Amino acid sequence: MATIPYMADRLSRDRLADRSGVDPGYVDRLVSLGILTAADDGTFAGSARRVVRLVRSFDGSGITPEHIGEAVRAGQLSLAFLDQPSYERFSGVSDATFQEVSERSGIPLDVLTMTREAIGYGMAAPGDRMRDDELEAVPLIQLAHERGFEREVVERLLRVYGESLRRAVETESASYRSQVLAPLLASGLSESDALQRASRFSGEVSELLDRAIMGIYHGQQEHSWMRTIFETVEDGLDRAGVRSKLVRLPAMCFVDLAGYTQLTEEHGDAAAAATAVTLTPLVGRIASGHGGSPVKWLGDGVMLHFADPGEAVVAALDIADELPAAGLPPMHAGIDAGPVIFQDGDYFGRTVNIAARIAAHAKVGEVLVSDAVLGASTTPAVVFHPLGPADLRGVARPILLHRADRARLSSGLG
Repeated sequence: MATIPYMADRLSRDRLADRSGVDPGYVDRLVSLGILTAADDGTFAGSARRVVRLVRSFDGSGITPEHIGEAVRAGQLSLAFLDQPSYERFSGVSDATFQEVSERSGIPLDVLTMTREAIGYGMAAPGDRMRDDELEAVPLIQLAHERGFEREVVERLLRVYGESLRRAVETESASYRSQVLAPLLASGLSESDALQRASRFSGEVSELLDRAIMGIYHGQQEHSWMRTIFETVEDGLDRAGVRSKLVRLPAMCFVDLAGYTQLTEEHGDAAAAATAVTLTPLVGRIASGHGGSPVKWLGDGVMLHFADPGEAVVAALDIADELPAAGLPPMHAGIDAGPVIFQDGDYFGRTVNIAARIAAHAKVGEVLVSDAVLGASTTPAVVFHPLGPADLRGVARPILLHRADRARLSSGLG
């Protein structure tokens, strides 16, 4: 993976201005106000670029360099924390505009400008100079373009990468504020001293964090790539007639919470985590009582494995009954029965995929099952209502679905 070019070397006045996206006169202004200090040879530390961009950002909101200079000279504010190595990853402004890079690489301009939105900033204009971190995405986008990737696919990749990483970084920042910065401020340190000390922690953790994130990312890649491999092998086993010889079929069940996305949008990731804390033990208790076990938490629900398809259905109905009393949103569930592949604590294969798609197809409060589950279920406590074939996203053929309900026991008059 390429690395972002950090600016740790000395910068001339003109180069500092260029890399910061300001006029040289703006640098002179910050020097005169005591915000920046040049060395005897007139050069500046690489960290000066971060100071210029920070002050310039405030300038746009009405807080002028003169205001910041006044606070610095009074000893009430220090920007020295920006000298910490952990901030060297902050991007500078490159020499090339989006229009120029588009013409040079052959990438459509509207696709290229999406990199700025993926990183988390506003929409870019063709004449805007690209940031260094935006340039890091260009070779990948160019390769996809040259290989004939559809524009919508590239756009979706950029947006998903950006949104997923945004949520990760916001959770990381919230942890930094509550666990590092807030205790320092509570101890009586000034804002400047607290930021200075907190930045030292950032320097200690940055490399470790990068390694952890890449390790998790590579693990997710392996998981996804192996799923594709397993499903391809399953197709070959089908053609050989192997799968049809299996007698005892397990079941995979997906329980999804309705309105989970709205919950996270309105109340944040902390509320989502609290929901998981309540849901996970509830699901685990019910599943184990029916010979099943939770496999993993999926954000908006849980994936479960059962040795017996009939028990999977009863467990899903039990979960649906207990969620309201636990203060959780209602659920919808999907169950399929068939061969599964087990690796590193997880399950793969067509059965898993179909169960997930059935759950996504189900309406709030519904427990939907495939024809395979119906054929393998013998429990008298459940009745099935046929719904007919359904076209599920990502599934090649229509799947016969049935809605599961509890059987109503007749009282009889004797």
